Amino acid sequence: MAAHFGRRLRKGAATTAVAAAAVAALSASQAPGATGDDHGRQATAGASAPVPDFTGDDATGNSPYYTDLPPLNSPNPSPSPSAGTPVAQGAAEAGIPATVLDAYKKAEAELRASKPGCNLPWQLLAAIGKVESGQARGGEVDASGTTLRPILGPVLDGNGFALIKDTDHGAYDGNAQYDQAVGPMQFIPSTWAWAGRDGNGDGKKDPNNIYDAALAAGHYLCRGDRDLSQAADLHGAILGYNNSQDYLNTVLSWMEYYSKGTYSVPDGTGAAPGHRSDDGTPRTTPSTPAEPANPHQGKPGSKDQGGRPSPSPTPSKPGGQDGGDPAPRPPGTPDPTTPTPTDTVDHLENAGTATAELTATAGDAFTGTISTRAETKAGAAVAKVRIRFTISGDTDATFTGGEDVATVATDSKGVAKAPALQAGEKTGDFKVTATVVGRSLKGVDYQATVTERPADTLTATTNGDTPLTCTPGGEFADQVQMKATYKGAVADKVVATATLIKSATDATENDKGPYFKDATTGKAVRTLTGLKTDAKGLLTLPKLYADDTTGTFLLRVTTPGGGTLTVRLTVAADGTATASPSPSPSASAGS
Repeated sequence: MAAHFGRRLRKGAATTAVAAAAVAALSASQAPGATGDDHGRQATAGASAPVPDFTGDDATGNSPYYTDLPPLNSPNPSPSPSAGTPVAQGAAEAGIPATVLDAYKKAEAELRASKPGCNLPWQLLAAIGKVESGQARGGEVDASGTTLRPILGPVLDGNGFALIKDTDHGAYDGNAQYDQAVGPMQFIPSTWAWAGRDGNGDGKKDPNNIYDAALAAGHYLCRGDRDLSQAADLHGAILGYNNSQDYLNTVLSWMEYYSKGTYSVPDGTGAAPGHRSDDGTPRTTPSTPAEPANPHQGKPGSKDQGGRPSPSPTPSKPGGQDGGDPAPRPPGTPDPTTPTPTDTVDHLENAGTATAELTATAGDAFTGTISTRAETKAGAAVAKVRIRFTISGDTDATFTGGEDVATVATDSKGVAKAPALQAGEKTGDFKVTATVVGRSLKGVDYQATVTERPADTLTATTNGDTPLTCTPGGEFADQVQMKATYKGAVADKVVATATLIKSATDATENDKGPYFKDATTGKAVRTLTGLKTDAKGLLTLPKLYADDTTGTFLLRVTTPGGGTLTVRLTVAADGTATASPSPSPSASAGS
C-alpha cells in the first residue's frame, strides 16, 4: 500500500502543492469584506504555516484516515443530475450524498450565526468527512442522518496507534478496554464527551449522526476564536483534528476540489475511498461483538433492531488474535501492558490559582488563569495527561471560544492551564472542575464569580431645567432620563434600581406621592429593579404618575459601583408639578 500511496501522492502532487494557496484564497473570499488582494496574502501565509505540537486534545486520537486524493481534473459546477443521467468523467468524486451534504451546510449556517468570526466553510467539513469516513461510507445514513452501521476506527491500544484506554465505559464504541474513533467524523469518546452537539434537534448528541457530528466538528474547528479565513488558523484547526502534515495536505486538497463544484447524489450512492493511511484497509464494522456497557441498549443514536452494535473485538493479547502471539509493535509505539502517564496519576492539585483572580465584571475576560497539576502518590509531576476543565453553575460564563468544556494536556511540570475564562452577562457564582480524562479520580474545584457592570456617575439629562407638569391624580408630561459613566467612560448594560424614597436621609420606599405603574396590573409601584442602561449609557425611566397627595418628593436611582442620582418631584394643586435633580447629601458624584 505504501508504494501505491506514494504513486497517488506523486500523481496528485500538483493538486496538493497548490492546495494551501487555493484554499487560502477560498477562505479569504468567504470572509466578510474580503477583496481580491487578500488572496495573495493568504496564499503566502499558507505556504509556511507551522505545525503545532501534539497536545492530546485532538478529535480523532490521530486515528487512520482515507488517503485517496481528488482527481486532477476539477469538477464542473453543475446542478444535481437527474436520475439516470450519466456523470461526466472525473466528476463522480464531486458528488456528496444528499443528507450528508445537507448536514454540512446546516452546520456552516449555525456557525455563521453563533461564531461569525470563525468563517467556517462547509467545504472544510466535507473534506474532513471525506478523509475520515468517505462521507459516511457513501451516505449510508437513515432519514435522520444516523449511520446504518456503526463506523469505528481501529482499537487505540498502542499497537501501531495511539494508546487511549477506555473513557466512556464502551457507551459509544462498545469497547470497555480501549477507545476507538466513532461515527462519520471519527470523534474519540473522550473528545465527544465535551465537543458533542445536537445538530438535528432530536435532543440527543450522537456521534453516529451526521448532523450532530458535523456541527460538533464545526465547533471543534472554531475553538479559541479561530478565524478560518486566515491560513494559520485554518491549518491549526485541521492539524488539531489529526496531527499529521499528510492529513493536512489531504484535507486541503479535498477542500479545494469541493470548492470548485459539487452536487448532491442520493444517499448510499456516493463514491467510497479505498485506501487508508495505516495499511490501505477500509474501515469496516468489526465482526466480533464486544459486550456493551449496557446490554439492553444499542449504539447511542442508532436504531436498535433488537441486537447490539458490532464494536471492535477485545483481543486476549494486545495486537494479536485470541490464542495467538501478539503482533510486533512498530518502533516507538507504547506497550499496552505498561502503565500510561494517566495510570500513574494519584491526584490533582491546584497549581497556584488564586481565588481573588477568579472574579470578573459581566462581559469582561477574567484576568486569572486556572492551573491544575497532576501528581503521583509520591507527589511527582505527571506530564502528557489530559485534564478536562468543565464549567458548571447558573451563569453564562465560558472559556474563550464559547465552550464550557476544554481538554488540555499537562506539560513537563505536570501542569495543565485552562483556556481563559470569559464572563457573560448573567451574574453570580460558578465552578470550574478539573478532572483526569480516563480516570475516576476526585477532581479539583475552582470557584469563580461574575459581578455586575458598574457605574460611578449618573447625570440627569431630562429637559434641562424645564419642569415636568401634572395635577394631582395626573401624570408627569415627560420621563426622567439619565446617563451612566464609569471612570469617565460610557457605562452600558449597567443594572439600575429606581425608588421613590421618603426623604434624603431615609431611603425606604415611600407609600404615597408619585409612582410608576406595574406593566401587567396597572397598580402603583414605587420601586423598579432590573433597569439597564443602553449602549450609549442612557436610561429612560417609565412614566411617573401622581396620586392625590401634594408636596415635594424624591426619586433615587442607584447602580453598582456607587452611581446615585436623586430627582426632586413636586406635585402642586395648580398643576405645576416639577422634576429636577436634587443635591441631596446622600447623592454621589453626578447627582
